[in-house]
Amino acid sequence: MTMQDLGLALAGGALVGLSASLMLMLNGRVAGISGIVGGLLQPQVGEVSWRAWFLAGLLAGGAVLFGTRPESFATAAVPSAVIVVAGLFVGFGTRLGSGCTSGHGVCGISRLSRRSIAATLTFMLSGVVAAYVVQHVLLARGPS
Repeated sequence: MTMQDLGLALAGGALVGLSASLMLMLNGRVAGISGIVGGLLQPQVGEVSWRAWFLAGLLAGGAVLFGTRPESFATAAVPSAVIVVAGLFVGFGTRLGSGCTSGHGVCGISRLSRRSIAATLTFMLSGVVAAYVVQHVLLARGPS
């Protein structure tokens, strides 16, 4: 990682933190992506517009990154079906855990929420275990 990459990562993290703080201060809402998208899937009066704009902003940010730094997007080393199934598991997990890494990890920990700290530790531990199992058990190859 170069110093430029480190600086960009730091700036991105600061923007995420600033955005989450502004959302909480100005709108009284936690910037949890799964909750925002969930509110679009089960719409309530007066709740659709801001959620749609928020989601559009996320997608636009990804499009800008792809346009300016396409090398940031690597092709997956696994079949698309595996990615779809993994995405469904993540979606199920966010509903089961009453939130995602942005809601619990960014917003909850900054508010010193015990529930969010426990949830984030669980997310991280589960991710480490899953990555280890996939890399060292499921994809392990014997000597060639």
